[in-house]
Amino acid sequence: MHYLGNAAEPVAETDEAMKVDLRQRVRAEIGELIRREKVEQTGVLTVTGSLPSPIAPNTPAKTPQTPAAHAASPVSSPTTLERESETIRQDLCRRIRYLLTLKGRLPFRLAGVEMFERLREVRDCLDHLLTRHPDPQLLQLRQGLQVALETTQAEYDLVHQAAGWLEHIAFILDPQKNPIRSGDEVKKELFAYLEQIHIQSQDQPRLNTFYQTIQRTTDSYAPGLFHTYDIPGLPRTNNARESEFRDLNRRLLSTTGQKGLTKRLIQREGAWELIPRPASLEATVKAISHISTEDFQDERQRVREHRNRFRLHTRSGKQSRSQLKRLEQRWANLYPNSS
Repeated sequence: MHYLGNAAEPVAETDEAMKVDLRQRVRAEIGELIRREKVEQTGVLTVTGSLPSPIAPNTPAKTPQTPAAHAASPVSSPTTLERESETIRQDLCRRIRYLLTLKGRLPFRLAGVEMFERLREVRDCLDHLLTRHPDPQLLQLRQGLQVALETTQAEYDLVHQAAGWLEHIAFILDPQKNPIRSGDEVKKELFAYLEQIHIQSQDQPRLNTFYQTIQRTTDSYAPGLFHTYDIPGLPRTNNARESEFRDLNRRLLSTTGQKGLTKRLIQREGAWELIPRPASLEATVKAISHISTEDFQDERQRVREHRNRFRLHTRSGKQSRSQLKRLEQRWANLYPNSS
């Protein structure tokens, strides 16, 4: 991993520059559109909905509306179709906003490549939605993404090819994905592949720069890179032992908290950790019994709506594609007779 990390440095730097450029272009094209967000009801969110949010001083009491009052106000009572359409639009905007925040990590997590590919999936999803039923806002989103992707396509192709080199080198060096080989056999296979990428990069100066770094790093690491293949069961580095300590730290951090996690939890789940909780089950039941059913349901609904803002915040390609497919199906159910 140390070898691959050093070999990937110029690729990662180019990827980072591409990511920044792509993010700026997306914001320039559709920034105003994706920044629009329905204002949530103010208050302190709770996870379980069992405790009501505190009411700010001088805030007039909420007057419950009867069904008749709702029916008499069409502006505050959008149809189910309009509400569901707007929810899908907001989900897509939130997905795009999230993708603009991705960060990379050497040697394989290249945020620029990932951002490009995930945004391309959103664009393809928009194509499917617009084919089913035209929508001005979705069309604007689609056109903006298309312009941003087109302007960075050449840079993406360059970084994507170099990233493929690194992944294949990692595959060559992986003893678990290959038959048992000696150190000399692994060395010959690796250097034969380096000759292949040398030929591929000869006519492309920027790719050749990536190749030169990979070759130079390989030459530097070669004296200590292959001898472990000759001793069965010997860890190639002491990272195998170090990983045990990292696993322990991860388990401790998952139970005691980690840097930055508290802020993310409060943003996503609400400030329930800051609210004093009843000390026992009896005290909890007593507290809940004084809360009206209406307040209880309102709070739970507000928590659900807040959590929904983060449903599409995932870096898993498989999961994101599945989520976009579900959005397409929801859109198709709204407009079954459109084409």
